[in-house]
Amino acid sequence: MTSVGARHDTVADVATIRSHFPAMRREQDGHVVAYLDGPGGTQVPSFVVDGVTDYLLHHNANTHWNYPTSAETDALIEESREALAEFVNGSPDEISFGANMTSITFHVARALGRGWDETDEILVTELDHHANVAPWRALERERGVNIVVARMRPEDGSLDLDDLERKLSKRTRLVAIGVASNALGTVVDVARVSEMARAVGAMVYADAVHYAPHFLVDVQALGCDFLACSAYKFYGPHVGVLWARRDIVERLDVPKLEPAPEKSPERLETGTQNHEGIVGAGAAVEYLASLSGDDGLPRREALAAAFHAIHQRGASLFERLWNGLGDVPGVQRFGLPPKSRRSATLSFRVKGVPSDEVAGALAEQGLFVSHGDFYAATVIERLGVDADGVVRVGASIYNTEDEIDRTIAAIDRVSRG
Repeated sequence: MTSVGARHDTVADVATIRSHFPAMRREQDGHVVAYLDGPGGTQVPSFVVDGVTDYLLHHNANTHWNYPTSAETDALIEESREALAEFVNGSPDEISFGANMTSITFHVARALGRGWDETDEILVTELDHHANVAPWRALERERGVNIVVARMRPEDGSLDLDDLERKLSKRTRLVAIGVASNALGTVVDVARVSEMARAVGAMVYADAVHYAPHFLVDVQALGCDFLACSAYKFYGPHVGVLWARRDIVERLDVPKLEPAPEKSPERLETGTQNHEGIVGAGAAVEYLASLSGDDGLPRREALAAAFHAIHQRGASLFERLWNGLGDVPGVQRFGLPPKSRRSATLSFRVKGVPSDEVAGALAEQGLFVSHGDFYAATVIERLGVDADGVVRVGASIYNTEDEIDRTIAAIDRVSRG
């Protein structure tokens, strides 16, 4: 695939990036739409759509057969494995795909659980999306394993790592940890957690779904054994991605069909895969790398340059939003303040106004935000918020200062009735 929007002087600016996304031209009730729901799913650039379309129109086939379109499908899937491997700093033979992060995690949990019983423990946290909690809770019912829960600090939305360390033991087989909270934006020191886990002989299963759009993933630095993410959170189609250490994958007792491949990573992939989604996931990585503006950089270096700018711009937008909402009467902000270890995601409440009504009022002004618990129900419970949940605003690579200012002004109007 060819590069998009390549520049040789600097990382692509926001206006250039917005020109790649047809969704930016949508209007709602006379307002240009601002997509501030990135934590729930990002918009898709034409480059990725073109890659998916090209596959479906010209290469669509099943894998591993002796005719051209099948061989082309094999090659395109391998290209995507290579792209995603560089995206997380792993190896292509450690990258597998699935329907979504949740399905992948249930599958891995089932495989691991076949070797565990009531003498074993799995440590989960209150800060996590339930996709990295429920699959392990299922083993509590099915295999009798014990689930231990590390606390979050509701006062600032951080994870209590001292509590986590105290709850590790020689019985701990796995720590299920989120790299960043999709509800609060908190970034967790997973490298430190991995060191703690290794000290007691436990594995680490990292959920990077919310982390991957904001920071360049490095599985070597994180020290985890599994890392799952979702392409639709970083400008790709709806498909899940798993990096897993090859030596672990090849000894897993994976539920699979007998004729299916035995080697990593395909032994983790059940049935016919979403080939067009896999191609699109690879294209999303190519797109992000192209934003570096330097065609001569190796892909990992190009990604690093692009993500440095993505994080800096996101942090600036978040600070603008945090400070702006701090001046709005009746607004309660949750989580860590600017310049903390966090993503550009802010959850809040407006006193006396249900969160779905806040989101609806913003939507009428072309401001698309999400509300509820975002499948991080324990976080909402620990914050002491009722079942209506919170309103969440998240900055993506195409968002602007003007959109943030529109949002602050709209929330101010809602708060004043």
